[in-house]
Amino acid sequence: MTTLAIIWYSRTGGSQQLAEAARKAAEEAGGVDIRFLRAEDAGPQDLLEADGYLFACPENLAAIAGVMKAFFDRTYYEVLGRIEGRPYAAIICAGSDGENAKAQLERICQGWRLKRVADTPIVNVGAQTKDEILADKTIGEAELEQARELGATLAAGLEIGVF
Repeated sequence: MTTLAIIWYSRTGGSQQLAEAARKAAEEAGGVDIRFLRAEDAGPQDLLEADGYLFACPENLAAIAGVMKAFFDRTYYEVLGRIEGRPYAAIICAGSDGENAKAQLERICQGWRLKRVADTPIVNVGAQTKDEILADKTIGEAELEQARELGATLAAGLEIGVF
């Protein structure tokens, strides 16, 4: 069976909500096996066994969150040259901008020669103060719908072989 790996990290819940919304929509689309993996638990074998990927993470200090970066650091060279051409999408949860995290994640995927199949949305939660940044996040319905669309698109595309 075709497999979609959703690999995510979240400290304050925003990216987790986005990843869960994508997972639910991918499951409802049917036809693919969904592997829902926390970044700290995922490894090279998870990438090798998947046919496509959805990455969800927050921006921290103008970069992808350290735990997600550690995932890429642990797996990058282990799968380099072995996952080329596989489809991926990503979503960034940011306090304000998110562009650097988006660029960093997309550059890593470009190095793997993955095929980006959707634009990478940046969900801006507007957290600017220490208390806002560290607070649990609640993602709005419109942003959750973006995540659902990504999950459903990847699952459907993988199922019918358009990617």
